[in-house]
Amino acid sequence: MKFFDEARIRVMAGKGGKGIVSFRREKFIPRGGPDGGNGGRGGSIYAVADHNLNTLIEYRYQRTFQAGNGESGRGADQFGKAAEDIYLHFPVGTLVKDAQTGHIIADLTHHEQVILLARGGQGGLGNLHFKSSTNRAPRQATPGEEGEDFELALELKVLADVGLLGMPNAGKSTLISAISKARPKIADYPFTTLHPNLGVVRVDTNKSFVVADIPGLIEGAADGAGLGHRFLRHLMRTRVLLHLVDIAPLDEDIDPAHCVRALELELERYSPELAAKPRWLIINKLDLIPTEERETRIQSLLDSLQWKNHWFAISGVSGEGCQRMCYALADYIAECPVPHVPGLNDDDESSTEESEAEQPHQPTDTPTS
Repeated sequence: MKFFDEARIRVMAGKGGKGIVSFRREKFIPRGGPDGGNGGRGGSIYAVADHNLNTLIEYRYQRTFQAGNGESGRGADQFGKAAEDIYLHFPVGTLVKDAQTGHIIADLTHHEQVILLARGGQGGLGNLHFKSSTNRAPRQATPGEEGEDFELALELKVLADVGLLGMPNAGKSTLISAISKARPKIADYPFTTLHPNLGVVRVDTNKSFVVADIPGLIEGAADGAGLGHRFLRHLMRTRVLLHLVDIAPLDEDIDPAHCVRALELELERYSPELAAKPRWLIINKLDLIPTEERETRIQSLLDSLQWKNHWFAISGVSGEGCQRMCYALADYIAECPVPHVPGLNDDDESSTEESEAEQPHQPTDTPTS
C-alpha cells in the first residue's frame, strides 16, 4: 500500500432542526395552549485515533464528510430527533489543522482519543418554550443553528522514540532490520526507502522502544533535491536522533564528515527545533574496514567533526555494536521526557512545563565505541 501522510478534507456538521408553532387542538379542551416542540440537534463530526491504521489513504478518495440535519419539532409536545454524529478514524500521530489559519484543532497521540472537529447546530425553540404567565399563546419559534464547516489539513507524524537520519545508502534500512522485526526494502542503490518504516526494538522482557526509518535526505533537499523535506516531520516527535554515516563509502571522493555537516545544515533549514534534538552519531559499515584501520578512521572522523556528543561504531550487516547501542538507547529513553509538540496548547501552563522539560537530558555515562 502506498504511504499517504497528508490529506485535505472538508467537514460539515449538520444544521439544527427548526422549532415549530403549534397549539393543542382536542375536543372539549378549549384554548389548549402551545405545544410546539423544539428542533433536534444537528450531527457533529469527531476525530478518533485508531492504532489499527497507519496511513491517511482513506481520505484521498473521500474528501467531504457531512453530518445530517436535526429534525424539526412537531406539535403535541414532540421534539425533533437529533441527527447521528460522524466519527472519522485517523492513525495515531495525526495532526489536524484548520487549512485556512493553520490552527491546530486536534493532536491524536493515543488510541481511542476522541476530539470534536465540527459541532452540530442546536435545534430551534418551539413556541412551547416561550410559554409564560404573561404570554399564554406565544406565536414565535426560532430556526435551528447552522453547523460548523471547516476545511482541514491532515498531517501524519509517526510516533517513534528514535529516528534514523542519514544520506541514502547510509544503512538505515539495514540497521532497523537488524535490531527489530521490521523488514524494509534493502538494496545497493539510493532511495530504496520511499516511505517511513517503523520497527519495535525489544531489549528486555518489559523494555522496548520504537524506531522510525525515513527516506534518505541529501544535500540541497530544501531546494527540492531528492525527496526533499517531506518526511522529516516524522522525526519531530522522537526523543533522540541517530545520525548514520557511512564510514566506508564506495566512492573514495565522498567525505563522511562532509555528509554529516550537510545534513546538519538541512535540519537547520527545515526546523531549528528538530536540529536541537539530542543526536547521536552512528558510524556504520564497520565490517568494510580492516580491524587494524578502524580506530584510526573513526578517530579521524570524530576529530574532523569535533564531535562531543554520544557516538557508536557499528555494523548493521554483522550486528557488531548494535546490542550495546540498543541498551544505551533504552536506558536513555526511559529517563528522557516525551517531547513537547510546538503550537499545541502553547498558552496553557502545562505546555510551558513540557517545554521546559524538553531540554536534552544527558546520560551520566557517555557511550563510546
